[in-house]
Amino acid sequence: MRAVRALLLALPALLLGAGSAWAHKPSDSYLTLTVADATVSGQWDIALRDLDHALGLDADGDGLITWGELRRRHGDIAAYAAARLTITADGAACPLAVGEQQVDTHTDGAYSVLPLRADCPRPPARLGLSYSLFADLDPQHRGLLQLSAQGRTRAAILGPQAPSQAFELAEAGAWAQFVAYMEEGVWHIWIGFDHILFLLSLLLPAVGVWVARRWQPVERFTPAFWDVFRIVTSFTVAHSVTLSLATLGCVSLPSRLVESAIAGSVVLAALNNVWPLFLGRRWLMAFAFGLVHGFGFASVLAELGLPQDTLTLALVGFNVGVELGQLAIVLAFLPLAWAVRRSWFYRRAVLLGGSLLIAALAAVWLAERVFELKLLPW
Repeated sequence: MRAVRALLLALPALLLGAGSAWAHKPSDSYLTLTVADATVSGQWDIALRDLDHALGLDADGDGLITWGELRRRHGDIAAYAAARLTITADGAACPLAVGEQQVDTHTDGAYSVLPLRADCPRPPARLGLSYSLFADLDPQHRGLLQLSAQGRTRAAILGPQAPSQAFELAEAGAWAQFVAYMEEGVWHIWIGFDHILFLLSLLLPAVGVWVARRWQPVERFTPAFWDVFRIVTSFTVAHSVTLSLATLGCVSLPSRLVESAIAGSVVLAALNNVWPLFLGRRWLMAFAFGLVHGFGFASVLAELGLPQDTLTLALVGFNVGVELGQLAIVLAFLPLAWAVRRSWFYRRAVLLGGSLLIAALAAVWLAERVFELKLLPW
């Protein structure tokens, strides 16, 4: 009990006292392409920290990558990137040329900016992309693509989970764009381990009741169902509100604060299963921290690139996808938890042991994001 109260008191100090530290982000690159006739042009922003890990850019080992060190390795960087991106037009190869690099700064550090140009044999009706950047080093790496063609902007996530994708360049209809953003929403919730663990931490006690300082199995399914319903509904309403407000530009919060608070929410939700402070009120916790998770969803949607002419459509589609992905998790969890709720294994190993494990993992995420550390290999 004291540990949870101490964490509640310490969390604001950790978040506000982190100074200028940025939130730890997963490995991302940003690929922007425009198709005009038979030419594909654009730029590729790749984090210097990732290139250093792959190529060893820091020649003197002083922990800093200077412009001189970067310039001397431009040929290696260009060759490394070009070998990991293939562009095709209707199945025919489009030779890729990489221009002279520049340097830009994103919220999580410095990036090498590589101008790209690919000349295709003919104007493509179907553009193919094969992407394998850092696939051998980081299975969680993502390439965030913005593709403009025929007056429309498309977004996609490239990486080890989807190394090859094809895009029909004919003008996309409203339904096709809605489905595309809905798929991105589903995919994001499934790879968003902090969101999943927060939701699971709230759901684990749904098939139990706290009696005499112990978790006991509930006798009827109806109370468990309505407990889950209240939690999921509260989380959905809350993150839908802040996702919409942030995407429309009404509210903006620093990514360091948001990502750190999301990790903190997982810690608190998990510890609440061990030392319950919100008995019967986990839906309030779901709502309060759901507001924070909505800002996290909004940052992902912004990274995907929002077409301004169909902003509302993209927002609704992405949000529907998040809800569908979340619903799939609930439907998989609840029947299984109900079936084994009476077992010692569920009450001790899953509910208590699992909650402690989730809290420990999220505490590491919290330290990484507040103090910009790299403690975990993923």
